[in-house]
Parts: sequence; C-alpha cells; structure tokens
Amino acid sequence: MGSIAFYIQWCLDHLNYWTITLLMAIESSFIPFPSEVVVTPAAYKAAEGELDVVLVVVFATLGANIGALFNYYLAYFVGRPIVYRFAASRLGRLCLLDVDKVKKAEVFFDKHGAVSTFVGRLLPAIRQLISIPAGLAKMKLSTFLIYTTLGAGIWNTVLATAGFYFQKAMPLDVLMAKVTEYNDIFKYIVFGIIGLIVLYFVYLAISHKSSKAA
Repeated sequence: MGSIAFYIQWCLDHLNYWTITLLMAIESSFIPFPSEVVVTPAAYKAAEGELDVVLVVVFATLGANIGALFNYYLAYFVGRPIVYRFAASRLGRLCLLDVDKVKKAEVFFDKHGAVSTFVGRLLPAIRQLISIPAGLAKMKLSTFLIYTTLGAGIWNTVLATAGFYFQKAMPLDVLMAKVTEYNDIFKYIVFGIIGLIVLYFVYLAISHKSSKAA
C-alpha cells in the first residue's frame, strides 16, 4: 500500500487529464479516497490557465466510469459469494473494503432500485461501492452507465466549480482545508440540483399527461 500511496501522491503532484482520469478510476473502484483531492485542485489549475475546466470534469467523469465499470463487471461475473469473501479477506481490508460496506451498498440498491446508481454517486459512504450491487443484480449496462455518468458528472461539476472559484480567493496550499470546510455545503448543492431535476421530470410528466387528456 505504501507504493500505491506514493504513486497516488505523484499523480496529485502532476495533475493532467491522464492522471485525473487514472486517479478518479482508482477513487471509483476498490481504493477509495476523496474525489475532492483530485477534481478541486485540477480545477484550481484550470483557473490558472494550466488546464481546461470543462475537460477536467469530462476526464474526471470518464475516470469515475472506468472505476465503476471495474466494480460492476467484477461483481457481475464473480457473483455474491466471492465478492463477500473478498470483502472479508485481508486483501479486501487493505483495499479499505469490508462486508458491512458491501452490505450497506446492497441495501441501498435494493431499496432504491436502478436510480440508486445515480443517487449513490453523490453519497460519500456509498459512491465507490454502489457499482457492486448493480453488477450483482446484472443491471442493464446502458442504464448503469447513464446513471453513473449523470451522478459523477454532477458531483465533479460542483467540485470543479468550487476549485475554479477558490483560485481567486486563496492560495493552493490552503485549498483542501477550505474544501473540507465546505464539504457539507457541496452536498446540499448537489441535492438541490437533484431536486430541480426531479421537479423538471415531474413537470414533463404532468405536461405530457395534460396534452394527452386534451
């Protein structure tokens, strides 16, 4: 794990579109670490002109999809007994995985259905693992990718917006402390966006029903 930590730190010190994609793929799979430490400083660099903030979001979301697909296909093909055996193993614990975390993700998926792969991408304790119950349930791949892309894209956009804004307000060495301080606010923003999306689809449904009635 020491060499992995060293490599991750090297990537963070050399943020570009390739390392953003790689780190977000890792973050979205079995070695979870906060996406805030990738997307926010990358957007900060974009505000300084080193990167493009739109591409930061695009490649961060691409990386999140790659990591999610890894978990999805692993669960899809090996099945529940092996997934839980791995979660209970020493190697699973080294990957910060345990049986309780997998159970929690599976309960969330069972309770909320396919849409949980969208909502789950926005919840810290669920984000990295929600792909596992989706794979175990053999969820349709296209639906899985749409929901994963939407959820990861919204979260990455919020983080990138914060990083881009903070560049004008503070030096880089205090950025992460400020991001941690505002982490709950980021979550409220995300849930507000979700609420607006839900209201929009409700409006479309009502409008469609009214037009049919007419």
